[in-house]
Amino acid sequence: DLTDFVHPGGEVIKFFGGNDVTVQYKMIHPYHTGKHLEKMRAVGKVVDFVPEYEFDTPFEREIKSEVFKIVRRGREFGTSGYFFRAFSYIAFFFFMQYTFTTSTTFFNYDNWYESGVCIAIAFGVAQAFIGLNVQHDANHGAASKRPWINDLLGFGTDLIGSCKWNWMAQHWTHHAYTNHSEKDPDSFSSEPMFAFNDYPIGHPKRKWWHRFQGAYFLFMLGMYWLSTVFNPQFMDLRQRGAQYVGIQMENDFIVKRRKYAIAMRASYIFLNIYRPFANNGLSWATFGIIMLMGIAESLTLSVLFSLSHNFVHADRDPMESFKKTGEPICWFKSQVETSSTYGGAISGYLTGGLNFQIEHHLFPRMSSAWYPYIAPKVREVCKKHGVKYAYYPWIWQNLFSTFTYMHRAGTGANWELKPLSGRA
Repeated sequence: DLTDFVHPGGEVIKFFGGNDVTVQYKMIHPYHTGKHLEKMRAVGKVVDFVPEYEFDTPFEREIKSEVFKIVRRGREFGTSGYFFRAFSYIAFFFFMQYTFTTSTTFFNYDNWYESGVCIAIAFGVAQAFIGLNVQHDANHGAASKRPWINDLLGFGTDLIGSCKWNWMAQHWTHHAYTNHSEKDPDSFSSEPMFAFNDYPIGHPKRKWWHRFQGAYFLFMLGMYWLSTVFNPQFMDLRQRGAQYVGIQMENDFIVKRRKYAIAMRASYIFLNIYRPFANNGLSWATFGIIMLMGIAESLTLSVLFSLSHNFVHADRDPMESFKKTGEPICWFKSQVETSSTYGGAISGYLTGGLNFQIEHHLFPRMSSAWYPYIAPKVREVCKKHGVKYAYYPWIWQNLFSTFTYMHRAGTGANWELKPLSGRA
């Protein structure tokens, strides 16, 4: 019973009210022990709970011990460098927002920088930078130890056409159950158009057109903006991916915020769809410029996201041993083996640290500013414990691996017997 509990992280504790958030609690509170739960009033015990994940394993204890020597408790939030980058991206965003909304020169090519093509691409990328570098840390509670700062920066999600609360419902569930074929909303959010999950041959979710997904999935990712802006789920805040896996968003905290979500989406559509038509004419050409903006944002965001967990040798079934033995698996180990890391600090400055996807999934409430510092130690501990750590020095290597994986997942190549070997 949390009625009288004052949560240091703010009202976000009420977000998942009415749901089993055992895994989410443990992943967001890496320092907590059982003593912290004694501060809350227990009203009963679930006697038939069967955990899929195991915590406090030797691997978890060592990786936390070593990382916390680098990032001391209370210092894991955004650094001055993080806030400099964040506010630089915010300034760029608002400049491009004003330019895109007020421009009457979409079809004036005398000055290339005034043309709709240039403005649309720049504004699309500016929105993506907000998604990568500002709202992401904030909605993980990692930008600041002050909840109101995280809440404020977290609304960057709504500034770029999405919804803070729907994003949190899906994304936190994804983090808790990464690549879980039944509980990770990201793993099946693209179905049936294309499949991230590598289903066995003959599986009902495998479609004939998936054989060609290696060629067209990038085009489909370009439609991410369109499908997000006009997705009616912002009206009831029932994120369907999270709902599909059993997360029910019907608590008072969510219900009271529906009107704000609707107002913010209406504002976005007014500024970025209605105003461009009003200023430049109701035509297919204006529509094309608006779509170009959306595609620029979509590809910048979704291509980088798709690299993270869809690559050759990624663990696409982390629950395999649990299904066979009933023994829970190490959550920390599963986070490493379902994710990849590419590049270094420079890539991190551009992607909000999301190139360090392994480090991010191990410590999702740590600011992305710290990931370049802890990555070498994470690799060292993984090697010691025999945990597979996927690292690509360059982004194009990760991208090539993702295209290869998507093609094989679509054709079922990973399930076919290899000649002479007899192995799949």
